[in-house]
Amino acid sequence: MDKLVINGQSKLSGTVEISGSKNAALPILMGCLLAETPVKLGNVPHLMDVTTTLHLLGAMGVDILFDENCCIEIDASKVNHREAPYELVKTMRASILVLGPLLARFGEAKVSLPGGCAIGSRPVNIHLDGMEAMGATIDVQDGYVVATVEGRLQGADIEMPVVTVTGTENLLMAAVLAEGVTILRNAAREPEVTDLAQFLVKMGAKITGIGTDTLVIEGVKRLNGVEYRVIPDRIEAGTYLAAAVLTQSILTVTKVVPQHLKAVIEKFKEAGADVCCTAETITIDMQGRKLRPVDISTAPYPDFPTDMQAQFLVMNCVAEGKSKVEENIFENRFMHVSELARMGAKIDVDGNTALIHGVEQLKGARVMATDLRASACLVLAGLVAEGETVIDRVYHIDRGYELIEEKFHKIGAHIYRRT
Repeated sequence: MDKLVINGQSKLSGTVEISGSKNAALPILMGCLLAETPVKLGNVPHLMDVTTTLHLLGAMGVDILFDENCCIEIDASKVNHREAPYELVKTMRASILVLGPLLARFGEAKVSLPGGCAIGSRPVNIHLDGMEAMGATIDVQDGYVVATVEGRLQGADIEMPVVTVTGTENLLMAAVLAEGVTILRNAAREPEVTDLAQFLVKMGAKITGIGTDTLVIEGVKRLNGVEYRVIPDRIEAGTYLAAAVLTQSILTVTKVVPQHLKAVIEKFKEAGADVCCTAETITIDMQGRKLRPVDISTAPYPDFPTDMQAQFLVMNCVAEGKSKVEENIFENRFMHVSELARMGAKIDVDGNTALIHGVEQLKGARVMATDLRASACLVLAGLVAEGETVIDRVYHIDRGYELIEEKFHKIGAHIYRRT
């Protein structure tokens, strides 16, 4: 099993080109099942979750081609298998997103209840309740969701009890081919949801309210393939910027949308960094600056994202003073705390709150990644720690960060992979 080895305390400099967003690419790939003609996608990151999704689509009869420009052409005109088996989806939470497209276009779907990061319960009941409201018959048997509908799904007025990104995406994809009007209330507003909606509109869907918490979808009879480019990964960008803050460096990330990181950028400034943005770049300057502790409270977009919680927690570990991090999205997302403690961090966890007492120096140690963002935070800790840090189970990080050791090595980090 691969490991990442990091020798810390190097300064970083230069630029990092940000890859396409994993959390946008996955639902868009699933959404290709709705199109009756081929879709051509650009800026899709090379990640394990993307590879798993392509294997899943291929197993359903989707034809997949790669061109010389690294674009992916997906032809779902000959889908002949409407099942997502456990073997293909056990490592990936987003696999549930095939349910809406399959049910909407083909009237049936059998999808294994998914796996993914063990960061707390992320129940699919909101997805299923919404589809039942649209006329589907849902049965859960032997670990599978079996869904059918006679004729077309029917438009419905759906109030989601909590904000859910995948729930919004799944119901949105189900609604675009439904008969009549569907209203999704309390919808997620994340850029990745907006990207999916804009992709669907380009294919011929009728959606209003994009970017707000109320989406109105007027169902159409068919969608056609288009060319589309996935948005940049705001969490990857935020992770590299956090690395610059920790190592007191100057770093620029390119091919980003700064507006997507507005809440994160404000917290970087609060931590003492100088931040400069252009239309597609963010430059962070921490040279000669004192890192200040910042309190964090995660919440749905446009507030501070849960996927940046671990990275800021590491920053607080080496900031002078006390800070508080509240995790309000997932109830089990402090598993990195015990690993950071092995490196000398002082953190007390009480329910959904971590109280951090900054220390002067972290020490390199052997640690274990427990989920995707936890692995990223351990990489950041290794970059600033004294000595060598070895991170086990880095398959988690390969799910969400493209060529992470190569990108970090390019900007001056001493990091390599070994088996």
